Amino acid sequence: MSKFTGLLMGMGNPLLDISANVGQDVLDKYEVKLDSAILAEEKHQPLYPELIKNYDVQYIAGGATQNSIRVAQWMLKDKKGQTAFMGCVGNDEYGAQLEKCASDDGVLVHYMKDETTPTGTCAALIKDGERALVANLAAANNFKETHLTTEKAQEIIDAAQFYYCAGFFLTVSVESLVKVAGQAVEKGKTFCLNLSAPFIVDFFGDQLAAALEFADFLFGNESEAEAYGKKNGMGEDLKEIALKICALPKKSSKPRTVIFTQGSKSTIVACDGKVEEFAVEALEADKLVDTNGAGDAFVGGFLSQLIQGKDMATCVNAGHWAARYIIQTSGTTLGATCDYSA
Repeated sequence: MSKFTGLLMGMGNPLLDISANVGQDVLDKYEVKLDSAILAEEKHQPLYPELIKNYDVQYIAGGATQNSIRVAQWMLKDKKGQTAFMGCVGNDEYGAQLEKCASDDGVLVHYMKDETTPTGTCAALIKDGERALVANLAAANNFKETHLTTEKAQEIIDAAQFYYCAGFFLTVSVESLVKVAGQAVEKGKTFCLNLSAPFIVDFFGDQLAAALEFADFLFGNESEAEAYGKKNGMGEDLKEIALKICALPKKSSKPRTVIFTQGSKSTIVACDGKVEEFAVEALEADKLVDTNGAGDAFVGGFLSQLIQGKDMATCVNAGHWAARYIIQTSGTTLGATCDYSA
């Protein structure tokens, strides 16, 4: 591996998306609701072979954090090698496929490889342009803090100036997140976090609270923001929730910025006691293919400009551009070239 001299490091759960267009019968059978993201239970295990056997599936490199890092690298265009990603996969074909996809996109991949557990998968159930995600973490669930002590991991952590984790990683290794985020605080670097799903807010509240103390930037969508407000007695107004999260205890003296996306509605940005809204350009209904990955793409677009020192409007608009691009494709599928311009 060449020496990493990039700017952005992600750490999360690498998953291979198994994407298929399904009917309501499949959603009902597995008790899955559209616009949701859940961890697979025992009752969901037959879903994966059923999709592969009965549907025209697409295999797409996935995992929330890895998707965001891939999008950020893609939007950096000629600035190859500016991003890196760590997570755990199995020593199998799916793991190799994930590594090739991310590496081909210009991301430096440094996976921990589990010899005994298969690479994680995520069923992406698409109906009428909306999606439901059922993640079977498998090997992704086995990431260990010890991986961060490898020579390559230390090189990446030291070189990076920005770090990003989706909240999903809080179900796997809070210790790893805190170790990396702690180094970010210690060295005056920037740590970014995502709420990721209402179930993270509802069932991993202590882990989220621990991570949030390190977060210079917090991302979330409207359903996650509403869940956080309800869980923490902050009311229902998303602007108020954003401001109250900004004011929560923080490890560093940097002000916290909170960004809430709302689909086609304006994106809310709160910082330093002020709230701004950024309009989203409407997309014609017939161009919508799949909302899977829209939030991840927004973060990737945002971070691609943040790490270059761009202003908030540029960062948000880049996020909007990336999300708009991704919802016109199946999954987080990137083109050979990126025609974004600030």
